[in-house]
Amino acid sequence: MSRRQQPARGAFRDREIGGVRKKWKDKLPVALIFPNRYGLGMSNLGFQLVYGLLNGDPDIVCERVFVAESATEQPLSVESNRPLSDFPLIFCSFSFEEDYVNLPAMLAAGGIAPLAEERGAAERGVVPGRPLVIGGGVATFINPEPLAPFIDLFVLGEAEAVLPQVLARLKSGVAGGEARRELLYCLAAELPGCYVPGFYTPSYDGQGNFSSFQVGQGLPARIGKVVLEERATAGHSLVLSPDAEFADLFLTELGRGCSRGCRFCAAGFVYRPPRLWSAEAIVKALAERPEAARRIGLLGMEMARAEDLAVLAEYLLDASCSLSFSSLRADVIGPRLLELLGKSGLKSAAIAPDGGSERLRRVINKGITEPELLWAAGALTEAGVTNLKLYFMIGLPTETEADLDEMVDLTLRIRERVLAVGRARKRMGTITLSINCFVPKPWTPFQFHPFVGVGELKKRLQYLRKKLAGQANIRIAADQPGRAFFQATLARGDRRLGRALLALGPGGGNWHQALRRQGLRAEDYAMRERREAEPFPWEIVDHGIDRHYLWREYQKAMEARLTTPCDTVRCRRCGVCHGN
Repeated sequence: MSRRQQPARGAFRDREIGGVRKKWKDKLPVALIFPNRYGLGMSNLGFQLVYGLLNGDPDIVCERVFVAESATEQPLSVESNRPLSDFPLIFCSFSFEEDYVNLPAMLAAGGIAPLAEERGAAERGVVPGRPLVIGGGVATFINPEPLAPFIDLFVLGEAEAVLPQVLARLKSGVAGGEARRELLYCLAAELPGCYVPGFYTPSYDGQGNFSSFQVGQGLPARIGKVVLEERATAGHSLVLSPDAEFADLFLTELGRGCSRGCRFCAAGFVYRPPRLWSAEAIVKALAERPEAARRIGLLGMEMARAEDLAVLAEYLLDASCSLSFSSLRADVIGPRLLELLGKSGLKSAAIAPDGGSERLRRVINKGITEPELLWAAGALTEAGVTNLKLYFMIGLPTETEADLDEMVDLTLRIRERVLAVGRARKRMGTITLSINCFVPKPWTPFQFHPFVGVGELKKRLQYLRKKLAGQANIRIAADQPGRAFFQATLARGDRRLGRALLALGPGGGNWHQALRRQGLRAEDYAMRERREAEPFPWEIVDHGIDRHYLWREYQKAMEARLTTPCDTVRCRRCGVCHGN
C-alpha cells in the first residue's frame, strides 16, 4: 500500500481479532514484511500467525509492511506509516518464489542496504538503519539459497515452535548492544532452526554446479527444520480486512502436511510428518471468530478425513455459517458436507485431478480415479454448485499427447455429468479448466526432473485449446509458461541467483539478461536433469527425508506405480518418523 492508500494514524481499517495494538514507547520495534500486495498478504494465514506471535510478545511492537504502489516508492508500515529505517529488526515472510525479487527492491526503497554484508560492520550492534533482516515462511525452508545474500538469519520451520526462543535471544542481544556477528553466531550455534548464511560459504565444481558448503567452526553442517507437534486450537485468522484478497473470510487450518504423497507437491514433503488437528481443536478455532463472521474458509480440505469433515459440517450448519475452500479431493465428499455446501449457497467449487489421464495420476501418486472424479462432479452440481473448476497440470514427467487427449475426454465426460443435472434443474453452469505448468520443486521426487521448457508448454496449451475450441460451457484459464520458467529457475536455484535478483532493480526487468550478466543460465537451473547422488544447495535444510527415498519415488513415478499414503504410526519409509 502506498502512503496515499494507507489509513491515517489511528484510523485503522483492519478489524482486529485478538490482536494487540501497542505504542512504541519502551518497546522493541519490529517490521513484518510480506513482499507482495496488502490484499494477498492479509489473506495469508501464515503471515497472520507470525504477526500474532510477534505482537503477542509484551516487549515488541510489530507493524506490517507490504509492497508499495510503485517499486521506487518508500514502503511504509500499515499501523503508523513508518519507514523501514525506523526498525532494528525486519522479519520477512515468503510463501512464493516469485516474491523473492520484491525483497531487495523493498529494502533499497526503504533506505536499507539490500545485501546483508553491507548492513554495518560485524562488530557493531543492531540498530535502526542497520537492522537484522530475518527470513521465514514455507518458501525459505524449501530452498533458502536464492535469498541468502539479503538475509542475516533464516528461521527454518513452523513459527509457533521456534519463534519464541529466537525472539528472547534477539531482544537480549539488541537491548545489550551485542555485536551483530556475535549475536548471529550464538543464534546459529545454540538454537534449532537458525541458519545464518554468512557462516556458510558455497563452492561449485568445474561445470559451475553447486558442490558443497564450507561451514563455520562449531556450527551444524545442516540446519534441522523445527516442527509444531500439535495445537489445542487450530490456527485461524487474527485480522479480518475488507481489503484482503478474501475479505471477511475467517480462515481456519485443518492441519499441516499431507499424507497423500503427491510427487509434485513440496508442501506435502517439507511439512512432514503430516499432522491433522483434531475436530475439537478446529471447532475451538471456529468459536473464536467474531459474531458477524459467517463465511468460513477451511484450509487443507484436500487432506482432511471424511469423518472430521462431517463433524465440521455439522458444527457449521448449526452455526448458520457458509463454507469456502480452495479445492476438494473427490474421495472425501460426504452427505453432510454436500448438505453444508447446498445451504452455503456456494455456486463455484474446485476439484483437482492434476494429472489429465489415469496413467499420469499414478505417475504423480494422486490416488484418484476417473469414476471418483465423475461422481464428485455430479454430487457437487446436485448440491447447487453451478460453476466447476478443474485443476490440471501440463508438462508433468512422462506426459504425452495421449495424456492430453484423455484430459480432454475426461473434461467432456465431466461436462456431460454436470449438464445433465443442470438441465433437470434449468441452471446451466460452466466448467473452467485451470491449467498450470508443472514446476519441479526441491524435496519432492520430481526435484531430479527437468522443467519441460516454455516452447513445449506453449505447444501443449495450444493443442488443448484447439481440441476444446467451440465446446460450449467450457473455458480455459492457463498459467503463463514464461512465469513458470522463472519459478522453476528460482525453485532449484543457488546463492548466485541473489545477485541476479538484485541486478533486476526496482520494477524488475529482463530476468534472463540479469542472469547472463552474472554468468548464469536459467536453463542450467530449470531444465537440467539432476543425478541421484548430486549435492543440492537446498539440502542445507534438514527435513529428515532420506534422499534415497525421493529417488526411489522418482523411479516409481517413471513406472507409473502408486505409493500408499503415510501412516505415521507404523511407516518409516521416508525417514522423517525414524525414532518417533
